[in-house]
Amino acid sequence: MRSNIVSEAGLQTRLGQWWEGIPFLTSAVVGVCATIYVVCLLAGYDSYYEVCFLPSAVISKFQVYRIFTAVLFHGSLLHVLFNMMALVPLGSELERIMGSVRLLYIIILLATTNALLHLLIALLVAYNPIHPFEYLMNECAIGFSGILFSMIVIETSLSGQQYRSVFGLFNVPAKWYAWILLVVFQLVMSNVSLLGHLCGILSGFAYSYGLFNFLIPGPSFYSKIEASSLLSSCVGRRKFILCTGGNPSASIPTYSSQDTTSSGLLSGSLWRNLSSWIPRRETSPQGTQDGQMFPGRGRTLGSGAGQQLSNGRRPINNTVAVGAEIPVHHQDYVASEEAIQKLVSMGFDRTQVEVALAAADGDINVAVEILSQQG
Repeated sequence: MRSNIVSEAGLQTRLGQWWEGIPFLTSAVVGVCATIYVVCLLAGYDSYYEVCFLPSAVISKFQVYRIFTAVLFHGSLLHVLFNMMALVPLGSELERIMGSVRLLYIIILLATTNALLHLLIALLVAYNPIHPFEYLMNECAIGFSGILFSMIVIETSLSGQQYRSVFGLFNVPAKWYAWILLVVFQLVMSNVSLLGHLCGILSGFAYSYGLFNFLIPGPSFYSKIEASSLLSSCVGRRKFILCTGGNPSASIPTYSSQDTTSSGLLSGSLWRNLSSWIPRRETSPQGTQDGQMFPGRGRTLGSGAGQQLSNGRRPINNTVAVGAEIPVHHQDYVASEEAIQKLVSMGFDRTQVEVALAAADGDINVAVEILSQQG
């Protein structure tokens, strides 16, 4: 009897730690999507045709609300469960880099651009003079997976990895990773929106190549939002991450799946990804030495003088200025044009990017932290 009680308490504790380790916005999106599904289930609501993204309804009745309701509603338990399991690692990685408010803006931007691309392609296919095909105009797309595909592209671009693992069965070049997933899902799953996922991939690449730069405000915009009284209760939470890369309690929530080499969707073994909801909090920095895409995960920013990053670097103090002295072993580093363009496409100044890359010894993720801290 006692052993069962202890096991149950241990599971509850680990679940609590896992949930506390998910950053603010990511956990909020998971909570909202899960709540909407449960409420619909209890109320017996299944008229998803009223809330899905339906191109014909958007055009004929101007129901633009479908752009956002479509990403929050899900058609089945497995649908919402799988999407939220994929969102936790992807959203957590991006939120730690971008901050909670910035990631919310990016999600809204991606939802909008995905919908516009979806609408444009559906119109071109339906009304092309060669062979009109109106099916796409009446296709009802629902779920968060379109944004997830955008996140996969963005996270893969930022990770700098050359290869990604699919189901732990085979590796593919990183640039083809999202496309391989698109094909796999179409082959192994039924009732999947090819166009919805395709538009997510296209929006992700558009963001990664800087095509949305004119739509992305600078850090001061997010800082003003964070300083507003409307968000005071949210900003004060421990899980909230400022756009400068930290949070009011000087800690960053930690989510991790042990022994995984990548937190991308369906990376590593199939079982580890399906069981990634089980809480696993790492207690030693040794557990994250070689397999982390983002060295900043699982540590505090600007606190703990004795801490080191998982790749051996000392933690970056939040008060370090861009022009601060750079260690001698970094000064000989020459940033690659590809790395510079990646960071410039995120809205950072080119001169600051070059300095940050030099200070980070070419590590893009550490450079993002440095640039974010400068605001």
